[in-house]
Amino acid sequence: MSKECCGPDEPISLSIGGRSALNLSAPGAATTTTHCVHDNDEHDHDSHDHDAHSDDEHEHGDGEELSVWWKDRHLLVPIAAGLLLAVGYILEWTGIGLAGTIVLALSLLAGASTFVPSAIRRLLRRRLGVGLLMTIAAIGAVLLGHVGEAAALAFLFSIAEALEDRAMDRARHGLRALLSLIPETATISRLSGPVEVPAADIRELDILLVRAGDRVATDGIVTSGRSSIDASAITGESIPVEVGPGDAVPAGAINGSGSLEIEATANGRDNSLTTIVRLVEQAQTRKGNRARLADRIARPLVPIVLIAAALVAVFGLVVGDPATWTERALVVLVAASPCALAIAVPVTVISAIGAASRFGVVIKSGEAFEQLGAVQLVAFDKTGTLTRNRPEVVAIETGPVAGRSRVLDVAAALESHSTHPLASAVLAAQPHPPAVTEVTEHPGQGVAGRMGSSLVRAGSPRWVPPGELAERCEALEEDGMTVIVVEIDGAPAGLLGIRDELKPEASTAVSQLRQHGVSTVLLTGDNTRTARALAEQVGIADYRAEQMPADKATAIESLRVDQRTAMIGDGINDAPALAAADVGIAMGASGSAAAIESADVAFTGTDLRLIPQALGHARRGRRIMTGNIVLALAIIIVLFPLALFGVLGLAGVVLVHEIAEVVVIANGLRAARGRAVLPSD
Repeated sequence: MSKECCGPDEPISLSIGGRSALNLSAPGAATTTTHCVHDNDEHDHDSHDHDAHSDDEHEHGDGEELSVWWKDRHLLVPIAAGLLLAVGYILEWTGIGLAGTIVLALSLLAGASTFVPSAIRRLLRRRLGVGLLMTIAAIGAVLLGHVGEAAALAFLFSIAEALEDRAMDRARHGLRALLSLIPETATISRLSGPVEVPAADIRELDILLVRAGDRVATDGIVTSGRSSIDASAITGESIPVEVGPGDAVPAGAINGSGSLEIEATANGRDNSLTTIVRLVEQAQTRKGNRARLADRIARPLVPIVLIAAALVAVFGLVVGDPATWTERALVVLVAASPCALAIAVPVTVISAIGAASRFGVVIKSGEAFEQLGAVQLVAFDKTGTLTRNRPEVVAIETGPVAGRSRVLDVAAALESHSTHPLASAVLAAQPHPPAVTEVTEHPGQGVAGRMGSSLVRAGSPRWVPPGELAERCEALEEDGMTVIVVEIDGAPAGLLGIRDELKPEASTAVSQLRQHGVSTVLLTGDNTRTARALAEQVGIADYRAEQMPADKATAIESLRVDQRTAMIGDGINDAPALAAADVGIAMGASGSAAAIESADVAFTGTDLRLIPQALGHARRGRRIMTGNIVLALAIIIVLFPLALFGVLGLAGVVLVHEIAEVVVIANGLRAARGRAVLPSD
């Protein structure tokens, strides 16, 4: 719900293993509530701003099972109002007028109890809302002797409100169900032997003993054993992944046939699953363009409607028929109420973001969701995004200065002091390098130091000239390798050709994007020849080579001038570009904290086919939001003249309005459909 409609949100305490484990509220950050009313304001943070039934927790909040409708008291009150309304009309039709009026009055009180108290509280703070319009209309109808129509108004408004609350709860419940993937207990290795503890009590560096078929209680690194894990519920990747020592395992993954020992990298209360839930629960804190459009229209519409209704009543006094025109003023008041408009976007956003999280796409805000659906160009980082992020030294070329082992020793000695992703490949080829002193790392270029009496360097051919090895350097680059040039005492000593194999699904993902009109570009720190070779392999027509982190951000800024641009990466050096893009997408499973923090969207898995699926899901959501806004505005435009000229009475207008609201809610819930393919717009 838009906060123009909802009360301020209560903190949500999510439970892990039957214990309260995570409070998602944060100072200044909006969280979610389990029920909404139409008449609270975006900035209402006072504890008294909750609607009439917010003093008690909703039965199906806080991670519990979604209650069946007949046990939901917030749905039962409008249902009771509807039953009383029907009985009252029957009594009136059978000629028992007084009894019928009394029953209709009870129906009115029941329905009005869901929105009148909060409307009055807001009015006392000089704030207007849709609930105030409904309250005035109901009071006016009673004063004019139309108790039945006032009761119908209160019932229909309250039942639409309750159905909206129910829809919101259902959308959130699907997301919170992710937490059920965390087991209640875990087995921890202690000096005294295995100990079973609550999952919430796991601490970082604890060693988890995970048997075949068990779920992993928190994120960790395999320290012993080999098995396969099924992480489909978290990452959206349906094929089990083989894991062994050194491999990362996410919380909630199901272990296969082997036993594993896993060192916890996060505690039981704050792991990847709880982070996903927290991010999505907070997604409402930033509104998208369509949400802002709906809000901009709805907010001033309330006082405009009040003024219009007052003018209609005054016109009745002028022409000498105050009773008729006062009644029409009340009908106009209801006809022009922006109920459906206020919920046109939020229910869609909540449903769509929750659904996306279930197939491995975490969208951090409504704004990011809308931007994702409008993306026209996707810029790819190379290492860890298009490639497996497992670089290997596949070629060593030497010159007259040194032999193969000497070249590898120098490179490994220097790279042991480097944070560059390629350093691990060099150290894998020579895990026990000799000592080196006076080491200086030049980010994006290479490393320099002293080995014995020799000055040595290892780095990019742009920084360390390959000299007489230039032709062999070009050949390696043409073959798609990244080249490290090793220099000893100012002379090129050798070349290391390093290749990071493409992910098998990379070309498929790029092809799917291209088929549906989404352009692609490669941004990489590699030289032009290597960048061109890689781009050709994957099917990307445009590439930008020799890009430093600042260059990537500048390239994104220039690209987004003409096209809505998404950047996808996973490293610290991608963070500036992710922040600069219209939509930054981080490969969350293996990505750096800086990349995930800078991004608007994070993938819990590494399958690049999530990109076209996420874009398709967001595009469909944008279409649903647009349709909801158009429908909500059309209802107001059509009903206003019908109400003004007396074609429809109060009951008819209320019925049409609330049916439209239910239609908007149901349409918004369509966005909760899960995995989507990329449609053409």
